[in-house]
Amino acid sequence: MLNYYRTENMKTLVTNDDGIGAEGLWALVAELGKIAGVAVAAPDSERSAIGTAVTLFAPLRVQQVESPVAGVTAFAVDGSPSDCVILALGKLVGDKVDMVVSGINPNLNLGEDVYISGTVGAAMQGYFRGLPALAVSAPPDSKYGIGVAASVASTLARKMAENVPARVFLNVNVPDLPLKDIRGVKITRLARSSHINTVEEEDRGSFKQYRLVRERIPAAGSAGTDIEAVVGGYVSVTPLYTSLLDKPPQRLLKKLCHDLEHEIRKEV
Repeated sequence: MLNYYRTENMKTLVTNDDGIGAEGLWALVAELGKIAGVAVAAPDSERSAIGTAVTLFAPLRVQQVESPVAGVTAFAVDGSPSDCVILALGKLVGDKVDMVVSGINPNLNLGEDVYISGTVGAAMQGYFRGLPALAVSAPPDSKYGIGVAASVASTLARKMAENVPARVFLNVNVPDLPLKDIRGVKITRLARSSHINTVEEEDRGSFKQYRLVRERIPAAGSAGTDIEAVVGGYVSVTPLYTSLLDKPPQRLLKKLCHDLEHEIRKEV
């Protein structure tokens, strides 16, 4: 695992779209807890693939839950991932929050996935509120992905705290490799397409019903994309932004990725 140095007085809000009991959430909390104070606000059940949805026409219920990680306050919210971040920053977490980290999603969020991802949507709420934000994902059913993603996210969060003067929103995906076999860290752009979307029809006699089916494209993607990086054994770091005025400087991204790769290399 990567080496850790605690960042003085840093407070991180952690959330996800897989629910308060998800393995990836608590792996992330455990690693971030080595470098910063952590609070958790996550959905009370899985809320995947709902993007930036927020609950506007119904009240939300919140329950404080016991955290498996010592010293961490945790809340379960009967709403969307975006609801969790809005509630936490507006009411639940009394202390000032310095960063929002969402994940670890047990499925990659590449290309067009980011537009429907609850993981990305939750992190975006932090970005909208002027905070640095990370969305972190690992391959499905991976042997190494969750552990590597937790280590990478924690190190990257620390580097962002040290070097980022304003809000930056990064989407991070890791390959299913041990740290020693990761080939490096790449600054990437979103692939144009990550899935084939189809509709299946089912005849139920008196009515028909339909299922939306998403099949991941197995191709490596074009040069410079997030898909190409992960397929090639690299950590993909994709800057996301809603305005060109918020596009992070290339020199800042290069420094963050250089420092992250340096930490990974120290483990080889």
